[in-house]
Amino acid sequence: MELILKQDIDNLGSAGDIVKVKNGYGVNYLIPQGFAVQATSSAKKIQAENVKQRAHKEAKLKDEALALAKQLENKQIKVGAKTSTTGKIFGSVNTIQVAEALSKKGFEIDRKKISIKEESVKEIGTYTAIIKLHREVRVELPFEVVSE
Repeated sequence: MELILKQDIDNLGSAGDIVKVKNGYGVNYLIPQGFAVQATSSAKKIQAENVKQRAHKEAKLKDEALALAKQLENKQIKVGAKTSTTGKIFGSVNTIQVAEALSKKGFEIDRKKISIKEESVKEIGTYTAIIKLHREVRVELPFEVVSE
């Protein structure tokens, strides 16, 4: 079954892509949730026109993302956390704290665009966050967890 995606879906495609999926996945999940529409000939023509119009906007967004990536490239951020005497964190550090630390440096990045490379951050140390600024632009940002 061919579908046109209305929004980005992990491991499937991004908004505007024409993808092939199994019938059950398309009919029972993607279409009812409003994530996709069936790729009929008229829908494909409309999609092609939208892609032409969106190409210029997309190039501008990518340029902005590249500029922001260049600014973030050599930044070091520190995330404070309450710790025990042995260096273990009470709880864990997640993307919310990383986004807050970035906003203190003047970078407003949505926490949903940030992922942490390591499975869980439960000790003081240096870790790596991956920031997805654009579908083609990702930045690896090292951050240090320090005791408050």
